Amino acid sequence: MINLVLKPAFFLVLCTCFFVPPLQAQESPEVDIGGALRFNYNLSSWKPEQKTRGGDFGYDLFRINANAAYKGIYLNAEYRWYSDGFGGGMLKQGWFGYHFSKNKELQVGLTQVPFGIQQYNSNNWFFNLTYYVGLEDDHDMGIKYIYTGEKTEYQLAFFKNAEELRFGNDSEISHSRYSYDVAGRNKEINQFNGKFIYKFGGNVLQRIGFSAQYGSLYNLDTEESGNHYGLALHYEASYKDWNLKAEAMNIAHNPENAASTPDDTILMAAYGAAYEVAADFNIYTLTLSRNVPVNWGPVSALQFYNDFGYMQKQEDDFEDSYMNVTGVLLTAGNIYTYIDYAAGYNHSWLGGNYIDDFSRGTPNANWEARFNINIGYYF
Repeated sequence: MINLVLKPAFFLVLCTCFFVPPLQAQESPEVDIGGALRFNYNLSSWKPEQKTRGGDFGYDLFRINANAAYKGIYLNAEYRWYSDGFGGGMLKQGWFGYHFSKNKELQVGLTQVPFGIQQYNSNNWFFNLTYYVGLEDDHDMGIKYIYTGEKTEYQLAFFKNAEELRFGNDSEISHSRYSYDVAGRNKEINQFNGKFIYKFGGNVLQRIGFSAQYGSLYNLDTEESGNHYGLALHYEASYKDWNLKAEAMNIAHNPENAASTPDDTILMAAYGAAYEVAADFNIYTLTLSRNVPVNWGPVSALQFYNDFGYMQKQEDDFEDSYMNVTGVLLTAGNIYTYIDYAAGYNHSWLGGNYIDDFSRGTPNANWEARFNINIGYYF
């Protein structure tokens, strides 16, 4: 019933955009191809044999970025190739766009979900805790309207579903994806998003915002739809070379599972594998960074940062999760190098038990850490 009420209103808002005169369209096609090649070194506290050999250094990814425009319609796409163990090839994003005016835009396709701080709620190579539960740099299939004003910004979006690669009658989503989505016997469908930002300040540029999302979870076993929702309050401040980001989120999932399947956890997947996540939780994040210009041969800038995340699970017998990353980004021409010390507590990618760290967790678990260097040439 909710979808029937919201859909007409949502598309009415989008349709009003078409009465705005479009920007002058270029008369000849424009194409810009870019990409990156990255390698990664890591040394992890929970891998004794790796520590004995002094860590591992190897391939991270190769990616191609394409931007094209003609007659006012433009394209933005990025395809990535990871190793087979991390999901292989996958489309990170890919959408068509149209500017109705300098501050009004429409995007259709695999586009970023307008929720929380964008583009990233972090500064480091690992992202923040929000990324690992599908709430940072997430991309889904749908349509999005963006307004960017001098004092205010807002985005309205409808997503039919997450990336769909199999198109079967009752097939689960593929795990070979860049951003985390609900997986297993549930699928994200018919999701609505709204985001509003107010900008103010003189010497200190500030952005305070609110995000909301609501969608259905279709269960392949019961053939019934549950729901999920998210609310977020976010704040950003920039002063000279300093930047601060703070965010608080409330997230809930209510799947209509088969009787034999617990509903206090959901399954999420990306990079070729899935793990459990608590169905209901709050997340709090805080990041601080500072840019330092230098003149060290090819090195022109350093960015120092610390990114913190805390996941408070609503089930009393679930153990909470934490993440903290301290590091520096070195800029040398087209080469960007992240040097990070990432620590995690009940964190699936930072030691412990991969399957249920973000759900039940382990009481009195050890903090684990990973020293990581990511070197990338971006062209």
